[in-house]
Amino acid sequence: MKLLVVGGGGREHAVIKKLKENKEVEKIFALPGNGGIAADAECVPIGAKEIDKIVSFAVDHRIDYAIVTPDDPLVLGCVNALEDAGIPCFGPRAEAAIIEGSKAFSKNLMKKYGIPTAAFEVFGSPEEALAYIRTVRFPTVIKADGLALGKGVIIAQDLPEAEAAVKSIMQDKAFGSSGDRIVVEEFLTGPEVSVLAFTDGETVKPMVSSMDHKRIGDGDQGLNTGGMGTIAPNPFYTKDVADRCMKDIFLPTIKAMKTEGRTFKGCLYFGLMITPDGPKVIEYNCRFGDPETQVVLPLLESDLLTVMMATTNGRLKDTDVRFKDGCACCVIMASQGYPVKYDKGFEIHIPQELRPNVYVAGAALDHDRLLTSGGRVLGVTMVRKTLREAVDASYAAVSKISFQNAYYRHDIGKRALSKKES
Repeated sequence: MKLLVVGGGGREHAVIKKLKENKEVEKIFALPGNGGIAADAECVPIGAKEIDKIVSFAVDHRIDYAIVTPDDPLVLGCVNALEDAGIPCFGPRAEAAIIEGSKAFSKNLMKKYGIPTAAFEVFGSPEEALAYIRTVRFPTVIKADGLALGKGVIIAQDLPEAEAAVKSIMQDKAFGSSGDRIVVEEFLTGPEVSVLAFTDGETVKPMVSSMDHKRIGDGDQGLNTGGMGTIAPNPFYTKDVADRCMKDIFLPTIKAMKTEGRTFKGCLYFGLMITPDGPKVIEYNCRFGDPETQVVLPLLESDLLTVMMATTNGRLKDTDVRFKDGCACCVIMASQGYPVKYDKGFEIHIPQELRPNVYVAGAALDHDRLLTSGGRVLGVTMVRKTLREAVDASYAAVSKISFQNAYYRHDIGKRALSKKES
């Protein structure tokens, strides 16, 4: 089979490495891919949002199956365009991808169908938003309605911070048109859990749970990022919590989307918080999380391509989705200064024996040299019997990988280990 994977980050690298385990896969094209992905797929310089070019490439190269993983092309209708051209796909169509593309849509969906989430209000004008935030309890959460690379969420501790957030998002357009509307919601407390789930629009098969570490600094300090590391499984996600999520959140969400004429097929990401009142939805993503994918897929025992095709063909109910025992830890190595301003172009040195455990996110090839080209440069994932062993192994590997200006957190997994060892 000839496969096409749209995207070019660490998530796509993890997906491609897993797809290669299927012996029927003869060729994988990555559009656009990156310098690290080039070791595992043929990279083609077509951007993830260049829908027409992606479709033309897929048709010309007689692609058997396409996997669209980033949010932008999904929301823009990449799956629609590929399917309309006769290319079967993994991923939701645009009408379903709106569950991530518009936070106002997803919050209103949850309100309509009684899916537990934080109380909220939606605003289309800064004046109305500013008037409302003067009545709320702090801290409060302010979110840009549209896509913002995982950075369009501000937790305001007081009124001046909230006013600054509204101005930044709605008036200064920090996130472009994604900030034309904002959602203001109550601040929830409790452990956060990420659960990715395969679905064909009827059946839901959750993957192993994970815990992301969003803040740039140790101790969850500093700016929000796209994610500085993950562990799996998440010790706060007990069987009782999982059963409750399936009953109150996962199945109702899939049913709600179908009822709305927006049947969701692919991977639906549930960002959850285990509050004193039970699990609630913080956010939905219409695709694999990044870097959650880098710990979840290494634990997948079942064949990824088979599972993906089952979501497309409506056969997930009869398809085995099995995960191995054990734990995984991913530590992100970033460029110093991320997520604001950073230098790039530094050579990356990865020992050969560690390459199977490295998922490259932001790197370019210069002849045979791999150079940094992004904020998040790579993720280092280790799978071991226990979480402590996985964390220690990941940091041991990180110590052997080098590039100028490298930065990483030193406490990935610390909170989870405290929970497991308490």
